Amino acid sequence: MAKKLKFFIVDDDRIFLKMMSRFLEPVAESVALNSSSADALPDIIAQKPDCVLLDMMMPEFDGLEMIQRLRQHRELDATKIIVISGKTYEFDRHRALNFGADGYITKPVKSEAVVEQILRIVEDRVELRFWGIRGTLPVPGPRSIRYGGNTSCVSLEFPRGTLFVFDAGSGIKVLSDHLMAEKPHLAAAKIFISHPHWDHINALPFFVPLYLPGKEFEICGPAHGDITMRELISGQMDGVYFPIKIKEFSARVYFRDLKEEEIEIDGIRVRTMLLNHPGYCLGYRIAYKDRIVCYVTDNEIYPPDSEFYNPYYVNQLIDFVKGADVLITDCTYTADEYATKVNWGHSSVEQVADLAGRAEVKTLCLFHHDPGQSDDDIDGKLALARGVLKNRGASTQCLAPIEKQLFRI
Repeated sequence: MAKKLKFFIVDDDRIFLKMMSRFLEPVAESVALNSSSADALPDIIAQKPDCVLLDMMMPEFDGLEMIQRLRQHRELDATKIIVISGKTYEFDRHRALNFGADGYITKPVKSEAVVEQILRIVEDRVELRFWGIRGTLPVPGPRSIRYGGNTSCVSLEFPRGTLFVFDAGSGIKVLSDHLMAEKPHLAAAKIFISHPHWDHINALPFFVPLYLPGKEFEICGPAHGDITMRELISGQMDGVYFPIKIKEFSARVYFRDLKEEEIEIDGIRVRTMLLNHPGYCLGYRIAYKDRIVCYVTDNEIYPPDSEFYNPYYVNQLIDFVKGADVLITDCTYTADEYATKVNWGHSSVEQVADLAGRAEVKTLCLFHHDPGQSDDDIDGKLALARGVLKNRGASTQCLAPIEKQLFRI
């Protein structure tokens, strides 16, 4: 954080006011406190703080009325308004955001966690985290200690608290553990499935929030002909393949079949593209304000000298990921390995790096590593990709993310 911030906290709980004031001291230039919402209103207008923290349930003006009154003053347009409330319901969160709040945090709060949440909202940060980076099947053991051995799962958390999860490989169990420990009040999320191959859906039944009443999840992904996304997910939980059936989810779980299209969720644009992989597989382009993250796995990019090379498809793919801040994409093989695995539905790291350079991607994240590859092999692929980008004169940065690694965008 470049500068310290001016905070104004309004809550009729005086103990909470003192506690939050202490929590914010390391990042605050000043912290003003008021237990009366009516008295606080003119002071906030006069002081023009960087961030106002409000309770929802207060005498005089409740949280929604305070938001409404504050948003009537154009001189407060730059002020972030964050609700911190004991009301954990998704309905109340949506109401607060629709009234003009920039974020909604639920009580009780922990010092480091709540300060980090507040800063993410104030600084308008998107947080990208990797929970599983392998493909095909999990690979526990000494060969995967550094990068991790879980299969595909990535999350994006937006400033307002909206959570997107991409794929439900074994990494979603790691995400589940994190949410239960750090964000037990999480009320809702969108889960985007690229395609229903086992390494992308097999740990969805281990995502604990699905079994908690009061939570709300939408599972989105491509239907396969006459087989809907709901049928695809419930099929792996029919009692034969897994002992718990989908009807035992206690959360409200919805399903959405996606095609090549563009949708909007909480002001976030989600564009999809069908990828070159057996069956129906979707890539996702996520646009939030001026930031773009592309999740493109599994996908086969044929080299130009291949009899299967399709320049039209490659140009479509370049357009899809053009200018992305982050491209997370399948780089299962090296070029030598790929030569013996053509038409398996995956790409070589060299072709992926070339694509990222041509599309002027800012950061390329290598993803979906072959289960036979060790940490040292991933290091080798990273060196190959960086070499391709250097030879192209591309400015693209290339990384090999590690399980649980966090990036702020």
